[in-house]
Amino acid sequence: MRRLLTLPRLARDDRGATIVEFAIILPVLCILLMGTFDLGYRSYVISMVQGSLHEAARMATVGGTTTEEIQAHVEARLQDFSRNATIETSTQSFRDFNGIGSAEPLTEDADGDGQYDEDDDCYRDNNFSGSFDSAQGSDGMGSAEDAVRFRVQMTYPRMFPMAGLLGWSDEVEVVQSTVLRNQPWAARTEAPEICPD
Repeated sequence: MRRLLTLPRLARDDRGATIVEFAIILPVLCILLMGTFDLGYRSYVISMVQGSLHEAARMATVGGTTTEEIQAHVEARLQDFSRNATIETSTQSFRDFNGIGSAEPLTEDADGDGQYDEDDDCYRDNNFSGSFDSAQGSDGMGSAEDAVRFRVQMTYPRMFPMAGLLGWSDEVEVVQSTVLRNQPWAARTEAPEICPD
């Protein structure tokens, strides 16, 4: 009889309800907090990468600095910031801003189709490669007055191990780039026109 009286009293007892509710909410709250911190850290990393990229680009455009020195500067700056990061830098130069992402310009298009035909068309060899290039950039910092694209890719491990729970990868990749024009520190060489023989 005593056991039957205890059951209704136990059903009305709410002394442990708060801890049970907290135990249910805690995992969700932790995942939300870790996700928020992770996204905030990513924003900070993007800002740091962009800042180091602008420093490097400014160093390069005034002349007197090699590509290797600029890459070392960017890598040192970002390694101090995140020791477990992988940093890749690339530098490409273009004759002008119009050349970024486009083919070398045709100077004579025999059939008028806008496409380069090796046997009939002439083109301006803006990257001095001696052959027609559908992407006219060349590696390195180029020469005076060239447009130079600097690109930094930084890959770092996430701050918290909750990435799998949210369907994210274990690493974050941040890619930033900027394009600046070199200062006119020397006379510019005219790009040659190449025609079929």
